[in-house]
Amino acid sequence: MYPGSALGEFLRSRRARLRPEDVGLSAGVRHRRVAGLRREELAPLAGVSVGYYTRLEQGQSPNVSDEVLDAVARVLRLDDDEVAHLHRLARVARTREKVRPEKLRPGIRLMVDSFTEAPAIAVGRRGDILAWNRSAHALLAPHWAFDGAEKPNFVRVDFLEPAFSRGLYVDWEQKARDDIAYLEGSLSRFPGDEGLTALIEELLTLSPEFRAMWTEHPVSNCASISREYRHPDVGVMTLTAELLRTPDDEGQGVTIFQAEAGSPSEERLRRLAELVTATAG
Repeated sequence: MYPGSALGEFLRSRRARLRPEDVGLSAGVRHRRVAGLRREELAPLAGVSVGYYTRLEQGQSPNVSDEVLDAVARVLRLDDDEVAHLHRLARVARTREKVRPEKLRPGIRLMVDSFTEAPAIAVGRRGDILAWNRSAHALLAPHWAFDGAEKPNFVRVDFLEPAFSRGLYVDWEQKARDDIAYLEGSLSRFPGDEGLTALIEELLTLSPEFRAMWTEHPVSNCASISREYRHPDVGVMTLTAELLRTPDDEGQGVTIFQAEAGSPSEERLRRLAELVTATAG
């Protein structure tokens, strides 16, 4: 199960992406039992023994140095986000402290409410929408009650309400991979969050799409993402979602959705805000 062996699963997924010839080795025999780069091929290139690297993948090297991790990252051709993710996984492998329940500060809720035209949400480390303004509700989940006691989890909606989410996102598969990257990042920072692990296990059980994509372990900092949204009332809009982290709230953040100034998307986003205002009034 991935949550219990995060470091090893991540490393194996990255080994599977490479061929021997990608790192200057001979391809060797035509048929390989294991896809991708083997442990015995990677270890010498990273300057460690095969036994040591095997123990690293098995979570049995809690005191692995940053230098070794950087050497492994270099061989695996990890990008900056993946390198940071690797270091976080190595650190949390040493401890699995329980985390406090999420509680939204009143000031964050006021911040979300202060945006009148731009959709804005406060989001938790598991992908729960903790607060939203009316424009965000109209954009992201109008089939949910705006003032309901329970608000949606955007990952659960995207995978378990496909009739809605595939209609909303022009590139649903990319959105789905971004969702998984969000959970990956949270899991590397908060491995003791039992609710997060339960959500992952639920999605692995209920969604074949999630199960298939999870094995790829996509990684991204998810700080700024541009994507196309298909809204039934105003049409297709290209919006950039900017995630502003609140570091003292253990993984929470505020996401603001904006359109490029002077673009057709900006006009459509303005029309959506006007429709929301008219409906609320």
